[in-house]
Amino acid sequence: MSTLSKKKPLFHFFPGTTSYSIATAGCNFECVFCQNADISQSPRIHGGIYGRSVSAEEIADRAQKEGCVTISYTYTEPTIFMEYALDVAAPAKERGLANVFVSNGYMSKEALDAVAPFLGAANVDLKCFNDTFYREQCGARLKPVLMTLEGIKRKGIWLEVTTLIIPGLNDSEAELKELAQFLVGLGPETPWHVSRFHPAFHLLDRGPTPIKTIRRARQIGLEAGLHYVYTGNVPGDNGENTYCHFCGAVLITRIGYSIRKQGIEHGACAKCRTVLAGVGLD
Repeated sequence: MSTLSKKKPLFHFFPGTTSYSIATAGCNFECVFCQNADISQSPRIHGGIYGRSVSAEEIADRAQKEGCVTISYTYTEPTIFMEYALDVAAPAKERGLANVFVSNGYMSKEALDAVAPFLGAANVDLKCFNDTFYREQCGARLKPVLMTLEGIKRKGIWLEVTTLIIPGLNDSEAELKELAQFLVGLGPETPWHVSRFHPAFHLLDRGPTPIKTIRRARQIGLEAGLHYVYTGNVPGDNGENTYCHFCGAVLITRIGYSIRKQGIEHGACAKCRTVLAGVGLD
């Protein structure tokens, strides 16, 4: 599967540019709320894998032809197709394309070591901050994800984190505060995306996350000391914008797929000259 995308959950990595997105079927999680279950769970549901063969060079060719700046390995878990991802990532980097993983973070140290030399950025889903949720809702564990996040930071790969806030499952203030404090420990410049849940796959017994909950989660992140916290799946919300963490000036406005840089000069706030963390922000 391959598509063009102008909106990836990376707000500080070449914002406003186009990414060429690829995926294969399958996932090492079984999230009951998966929004891409038709792809990620299809081998389990249908007992097979569909798709067609595309060479690594062809992917890089397509990305360049479409004027993309990055190739995103997304929709499903990239480590499921790690060998293919590595085959694509090497020629992509040679051509000046940046590689981006959109991942659940459930990978071994060896897998991270293998991809790190080719990886420019990653957005990792930190689905909650308690192991019970991971075991019962995803069929996984929390600790390996935390270790991956720490490993990505140590290797100097640009990192952003996403948490889907699900009513009654991971939306308590105590847990959100604990999660935010962990992210501050990784580095206060780490962007945190708090996204609104909508019923999907097997989790249909609860409604969408109240917008006030999403806004409160953003406030918790800011109060904890994170410089950049974003609301997700709330179109038109001011929480989608990027603000200078020092003076509060608006630096990037976002409405849907529309992105406008309005207060940045040479990667810094035009008002107070505080540097905006990220890559490709000029």
